[in-house]
Amino acid sequence: VMGHSLLIQAREMPEPQPFISPGWAYTYRDDSELPHRDHRLPESNFWWIELGGEQDPIHDTEAVRDELLKVAFGVWDHIKNQGEHGADNWALDWMGFLPGKRESRRYLGDHVLTQNDIEAGGHFRDTVAYGGWTMDDHHPGGIRHKGQPTIFHPAPSPFGIPYRSLYSRNVGNLFCAGRNISTSHAGLSATRVMATCATVGQAVGTAAAIALSHGLQPRQVYEQKIDALQQMLLEDDCYLPRVPRRVGPLTAAARVSSAAGHAEQLRSGWDRPIDGAPNCWTGPLGSAVEYHFDDTQHVSGMRFVFDSDLNRPNHNMPCNYPLNMAKRTVPKTMIKAFRIDVCTAAGEWTTAKRVEGNYQRLVHVDLDVSGTGFRFVPEESWGNETVRVFAWDLL
Repeated sequence: VMGHSLLIQAREMPEPQPFISPGWAYTYRDDSELPHRDHRLPESNFWWIELGGEQDPIHDTEAVRDELLKVAFGVWDHIKNQGEHGADNWALDWMGFLPGKRESRRYLGDHVLTQNDIEAGGHFRDTVAYGGWTMDDHHPGGIRHKGQPTIFHPAPSPFGIPYRSLYSRNVGNLFCAGRNISTSHAGLSATRVMATCATVGQAVGTAAAIALSHGLQPRQVYEQKIDALQQMLLEDDCYLPRVPRRVGPLTAAARVSSAAGHAEQLRSGWDRPIDGAPNCWTGPLGSAVEYHFDDTQHVSGMRFVFDSDLNRPNHNMPCNYPLNMAKRTVPKTMIKAFRIDVCTAAGEWTTAKRVEGNYQRLVHVDLDVSGTGFRFVPEESWGNETVRVFAWDLL
């Protein structure tokens, strides 16, 4: 199986930072002893500090952890003291003490997600999560293997993950999420990464809530409530490849208008850019988009999906910290302040609510208003003069 990693993080300081390696740590005297292991700072996240794939990944965990500590301190000693790596001012800032498991137990569900499924794009009727990572199959020898530490098998991005891989086929009330879902070894090599595990975890948590509220077992959720599960996930701003969100009847019945472009995209059912299609309304700050009705309508709330700039580069968590590292901020595309106006039957507009200090992409606003028209006005962003909105729903 793929092994465990014990990660390290480094921080650059304004003055030299000496390092004395523990006597029990391994020594790597030159780069030839770490072949194919990129250890440049600040680029490397040291994922290849890996062992345990040739041992029992559960019962041998503590012994593997002890070995990984020797490796990790040895790698840092190599960077600091064995050759020139430009690391004089870098300090060991953090070290893990619980090995991160890539692979151990996997449950068998009603479907086993395979390499063939992933290569075909994961087209499933019961898609409830998605992956985007290539099939990334680490050598079980880890750092003791002197060849390439992993083999990348191409995979489309994104690919769907079916609900039937998230519960046990023979234990009636057992869900599974994360690195233990029903996959083949090759399938796991693409679904095991943390962001994908998070989408799977949300799908399972939502399915468990549906199961409890309706007195169902996991398989019965698939048989009776898979559409409801998908729509609940989409309402919570999950993305499910090839599954559109159904817009509510009140939103669908409205007439939409705006001086800016593509207002109809606010109720398209696709709440993010997909395959080059922007799927959004775009307008300058202070502009407005409106929903109108022939008769007075009551609105108890509104749902918005704003632009968090999902495709921005370098938005992953940093693995090391340079001295003059740029600050992480709310994306400039995000709407910070906006107002909601309501038009009465007499044609008079009044402000029903103003929201300030927003930093979230999915925003629910509670209301108790009635009118023949409803207006959304973005007033401030976190940096951009033009903003994008993917969805605006009347509830």
